[in-house]
Amino acid sequence: MGRKDTVTKTYMEQNNIFADAFNYYIFGGQQVIRPDHLKELDTTEMVVPYGSDGAGEPEQKYRDVMKSLTAMQDENAAYLLLGIENQSDVNYAMPVKNLVYDVMHYAKQVQEAANSHRRAKDYKGRGKGEFLSGFYKEDKLIPVVTLVIFFSPDEWDGPTSLHEMMNVKEERILSLVPDYQIHLIAPAELADEELKKFHSSLREVLGFIKYANDMEKMDRIVHGDFQKLRREEIDVLNQCVNVKLKLPEGEETIDVCKAWEDMRREAEERTLLQNLSNMMKELNLSAEQAMVILKVPEAERSKLSAKL
Repeated sequence: MGRKDTVTKTYMEQNNIFADAFNYYIFGGQQVIRPDHLKELDTTEMVVPYGSDGAGEPEQKYRDVMKSLTAMQDENAAYLLLGIENQSDVNYAMPVKNLVYDVMHYAKQVQEAANSHRRAKDYKGRGKGEFLSGFYKEDKLIPVVTLVIFFSPDEWDGPTSLHEMMNVKEERILSLVPDYQIHLIAPAELADEELKKFHSSLREVLGFIKYANDMEKMDRIVHGDFQKLRREEIDVLNQCVNVKLKLPEGEETIDVCKAWEDMRREAEERTLLQNLSNMMKELNLSAEQAMVILKVPEAERSKLSAKL
């Protein structure tokens, strides 16, 4: 697992961040899913082929984050299985990848139902179809919802559905092939008003990523209602948008506004040093002469001279 995968997985495993992503996507930012109602699940998906002889090889896949949710709706318990896939690059096979995960989880539920009935030996009075499948008429599946988080300022230009991956335009054929849509959060596609619907640091992380390549708009958001960030958020940003945010020694959080100003000054200084170096080389000038031409303030000249 690469460094980007590790830091985004660690970040999204936090229940409050995980819940915030789904509350935004499903409920428009309403705080319906409570972090304390989430339960971590094994991210290993194992499917044993159907059949009494167990023919074939088991398939094993690894999700990024998987949690179960138990929530009350109209005094009835609602159960969901929620998964998140983190992407730092566009995956052009994402619909198939997520479809495989979801189908494997449904198959696992069917297998677990069959195992439960086998242990209970409750076959009496069951039809042949129920006996052979191990899944009874009254058995129900728990819905699986997979959400893709795109940790990049780029546009997602990959397919978002299974049908988009097919070179078939005939509607009569496509109507016979069940489509599969991916559920995607891509920062570049989020309007500022949408970002406000997040209630955790995910708002700052996605906003920072969205404007990572736009200095003017980045200035605006970091000088706005931008909360301090912890190491988990800093790690994600440093890895995914290649910034150099530094957590002060002995501190638990960072003031992003100040850190951004420091980064801007460092970037401007690097540009100035490069321009000075080029002038000195091409025009055979001294450092002092080059700084005079570029109107560098006298108070800064000695510091810059030491770096040339």
